Formats: sequence, structure tokens, C-alpha cells
Amino acid sequence: MINWKSIRGNLSQIIALTEKNVKLELRYKFGLIISYSINIISIFTPLILMSNIFDLRDTVGSWTRNNFLLYQFLAYNIMLLSGITNIFPGQFRMEKYWKTLPALIVGPFNRFNLLLGIFFSQLILISFPFVLFFIIGCIIYPISISTIVFLVIIFFLIALIFSGIGLILGIFAISNENIWNFLRFSLLLIYWFSCISYPFEIFPEFIQNIINLNPLYYIFDLSRITWIQNSGFIVVGSYPFHFIILICTAIVLPVIGVFLFNIIYKKYGITGY
Repeated sequence: MINWKSIRGNLSQIIALTEKNVKLELRYKFGLIISYSINIISIFTPLILMSNIFDLRDTVGSWTRNNFLLYQFLAYNIMLLSGITNIFPGQFRMEKYWKTLPALIVGPFNRFNLLLGIFFSQLILISFPFVLFFIIGCIIYPISISTIVFLVIIFFLIALIFSGIGLILGIFAISNENIWNFLRFSLLLIYWFSCISYPFEIFPEFIQNIINLNPLYYIFDLSRITWIQNSGFIVVGSYPFHFIILICTAIVLPVIGVFLFNIIYKKYGITGY
């Protein structure tokens, strides 16, 4: 039997946390604009470097001088979503400074609601630049409705993956900053070996072998394949390995994040000021 009272209670917690986080972030509008601008600037370098490569060769994998801008549009939106990994540590450290986090943790608060509240608040905050670049991409490189729907699902799952990563970083940010800094550095390496901004084909073979071990590469690549082939849901049958990794990672990482949150908090608590 469905417990509607419990469902309403969970929804109220998620909505309240989402509203609080959005209002807090909107107090610093200039900071948000700067963060969006930094991501835009970051896609210029790949465009310049790849332009020189296209002077020497017509194609790099599926990419040409004519369609590589789409690669960078997708990279920009992925970078926007990756900002979720910084939101959790930032939010937890702020609550830690205010000394409000212990009350939140010991209270009747579902850990998954904590994840979803921060998750949805970040989606709201990045919605304008994300949708803008997505629409521009659709205008320049038109795709079918089914492809648009499938891409929205892919990006939603990618955001959920980043939320799981962010939750793991967040609990170490308030419990063990040495491990937190190590994980942040490791995450930068993982991003670098995931082909966010540069095609797989331009890397030397020994780096390609490392990239092939990175789950994020297959996840990001699925979004690019779906758009460039305009294949919609058919891409699942053509690239089942990519899709399986996407689904498994989107399920496993948030669960691991909540599990580690409970374990690490019980073991270390909140350390420092």
C-alpha cells in the first residue's frame, strides 16, 4: 500500500531544500554569471587547436571543421552539469561553518532527499545557459524530436552521476579534507581522460588505452553519437555498452554516495572549525 503521507513528507523536504539552495545561490548573481562565462571561454581553446588540425586533415573521427562546434556545445553543457560536483562540498562546508549541518543530519531527514534537493537546485540554476546552448545546437544542427527526448534523458542521468560524485566529495570535505583534496585531484585526471573537449582520435595510442578504461568517456561519447547520428533511441541498440555504463553509473554512484555519507559521517563526524 502506498504511504502518501510519507511521499508528501519527502517531497516537502526536497522542495524546501531546493528552494533554500536556489535562494542562497541567487544572492551572488555575479558569481553565477562568471562561472557560466568561464565555461564558455574554456571551449575556445579546443576550437582554435582543432581548427589547425583540420587544416592538415579533413576529418578527425566523425568530426569535421563544419560540425566540431557541436562537439563544443555538448562539452559546454557537460561542464555546466559537472559543476554539481562542486556544489555538494560547497554546500556542506557552508552549513558546517554556520553549524547547521549537524542539526540537519541528526534530524528526520532522508539522505536521498538531501541529494535530490541539491541536485534539483543546481539544475534550476544552470537551466538558462544549458537550454540556450541546447537550442542553438538544435538550430545549427537540427535533430528529430525522439533524439531531443533521448538527449534530455542522457543529460539528466549525467547530472545524477555528477550528484553522486559530488555527495562523495562533500562528505570528505567536512570529515577528512586530505582525502577530499586527493579525490578532487583524481577527478581532474578522470575528466582529462574522458574526452570532454577533444576527440578521442587526436590522442596517442597509449593515452587512448587509458581513455578506454574511463566510464565517463563512454557516457559523454553517447551524447555526441546520439546527436551527430540523429539516431534517437535507436542508438541504444547500436551502442549497448555505452548505454549500460550510463544506466549502471547513474544508479550506482548516487547509492554509493549516500552509503559513504552515512559511513564516513558516523566514523569521522564533522572536523575542523
